[in-house]
Amino acid sequence: MALIFLDFCSIYLFLCVMKGLNLKRIVAFCGVGLLLSCGGDGEGGGTLFENLTGLTPANDVELGKQVDDQILSDPEQFPILSKTEYASSYTYLNAMMNDILESDDIVYRELFAWDLKIIEDDATLNAFATPGGYIYVYTGLIKFLENADDLAGVMGHEIAHADQRHSSDQMKQRFGLSLLSGILLGGQSDQVAQIANGLASLSFSRGDESEADEFSVIYLGDSDYACNGAAAFFQKLLDEGQAGSTPAFLSTHPSPDNRVEDINAKAETDGCSTEFILETGMTYEEFKASLP
Repeated sequence: MALIFLDFCSIYLFLCVMKGLNLKRIVAFCGVGLLLSCGGDGEGGGTLFENLTGLTPANDVELGKQVDDQILSDPEQFPILSKTEYASSYTYLNAMMNDILESDDIVYRELFAWDLKIIEDDATLNAFATPGGYIYVYTGLIKFLENADDLAGVMGHEIAHADQRHSSDQMKQRFGLSLLSGILLGGQSDQVAQIANGLASLSFSRGDESEADEFSVIYLGDSDYACNGAAAFFQKLLDEGQAGSTPAFLSTHPSPDNRVEDINAKAETDGCSTEFILETGMTYEEFKASLP
């Protein structure tokens, strides 16, 4: 496949030079195309079309790892709770994530990292996911929600954004393939920082948000959590008059009230359980109390 791309790139290079296009852009295009085409067509490799035009699932993992390293290096912007000091908190949250990841509907369950971190910021109702399955949850969101099923619904939503590759698609649209390609080819730390700082406010399309809501119901339908858990977040925003402050990770399009209806309708259609999970170990209240 790399040889096919090199032939294509040679022709492209010749045509671009004849048209007087910028040589730097030509080299960047050829470099990223070769990098992506070397992914192969196997697991995580992607099709030839995908390799020539965008990131492969394997590239998602590498990009997510670089962004994760940048986030860890910036504690002022992202005060990550220590996994050692808050071991019981992480045990609780990882058990929730792993339960959701048991769903057979998760495409990249084995390929993606599925690494979870808690950001200490009680003023922020947010969570976000990088490409490749790195997930970050703010303490503000955890403390805002009332039970484990609500948080599991949000977690399922974020897992869907990563697994359905919404995160990488939106990053390509916002930052451009050239910037993402440069990072994969060993770009500068300021480029990675630009991506990391933009992730928390990444805005998804109406279709992406609706699909993530639906998959949250599907994933939780295979777990012990109430499959419509994500609806509780929107309902609480509506009840408390905070619908206008909905964070970017759960965009206001479609509107919160419509999303409550759609999530509950999906749960009814699927016939999955909407009963709260019966917690036998640490409870959700104890989990919240374990946080700073």
